[in-house]
Amino acid sequence: MSARSDRKALAGARVLITGGAGFIATHVIAALVDECEIVVLDNLRRNALGLAPWRRHPNLRVIRGDVLDARTVRRAVDGADYVLHMAAIAGVHTVVHNPASTLQVNLLGTHTVLNALRRRQSLKRFIDFSTSEVYGPHVFRASEQGMTTQGSVYQPRWFYAVSKLASEYLTRSYHIEFGMPTACIRPFNVYGPYQYGEGAVRNFVAAALSNRTLVVHGEGEQIRSWCYVDDMVDAILACLVRTAAVGHHFNVGNPRATTATLELARMVLRLTGSDAPIRFRRIRYPDVEVRVPSIAEAERRLGFRPRVDLEEGLSRTIEWFRTKGRAWL
Repeated sequence: MSARSDRKALAGARVLITGGAGFIATHVIAALVDECEIVVLDNLRRNALGLAPWRRHPNLRVIRGDVLDARTVRRAVDGADYVLHMAAIAGVHTVVHNPASTLQVNLLGTHTVLNALRRRQSLKRFIDFSTSEVYGPHVFRASEQGMTTQGSVYQPRWFYAVSKLASEYLTRSYHIEFGMPTACIRPFNVYGPYQYGEGAVRNFVAAALSNRTLVVHGEGEQIRSWCYVDDMVDAILACLVRTAAVGHHFNVGNPRATTATLELARMVLRLTGSDAPIRFRRIRYPDVEVRVPSIAEAERRLGFRPRVDLEEGLSRTIEWFRTKGRAWL
């Protein structure tokens, strides 16, 4: 099957996306809104959807509300065939300063949605959107069958990872105990147009196009695999419709697009033609030294294969921010 056939398989369905005004969700909506009824539940604190030309599409309905509000969640899930649960508090800086809220939203919010769906016999898929942070500070070719790593309770950085891993366990428990057709996705460093928040690519591109200093943490030796958002959307759609996804957890990323943070900053400067300076800044929380996934499970069960290499993805992202995303610079 192809991404196009996955879209066709979803035609006519009602798809609920919690956190649907976010960066990745905005691209999922773009892929489906012509053929599906899309319901978004979001508090709109981070509203990438607000700049999208499809924000007023007749097939799109936005419910402004909190994923912790059981009554609002019950209204949102009504009639949903597929649920993509993306509502979360994310971003290292945000998490470090809001650890209690992070745990509440990311774990209890998942419980609220799952509980609202528990007796829905017509539900075709529930996807929990997790994180590569569950692997801790050093992981190379991480496998979903391998160990996850929880950092020190004294380091707020890891509250996010723990909250998302607990959310995965909760999702899996609903699959085992209640037969809910669930799956989990662990994204690895997704970037692209409409990116909002604290992502490195977004920050570097915005700084370069505005001729501001690009800030690199530490010495910029951190290794990351970068996944262009179109590839992430293909994996999400496959996870929604392919029966082989049920009951499984998937790393989604692009191991071929792996580079150090400093080299990423230099690539952005070269591709933008900017002469903005690079400055190195010491950070006060633990950083991830190496983060490279194995995507064998997604290849085998979802037919996933990333298509966009790093330089092409960066060029597309830069062009979007230069021509359409100036308001976010």
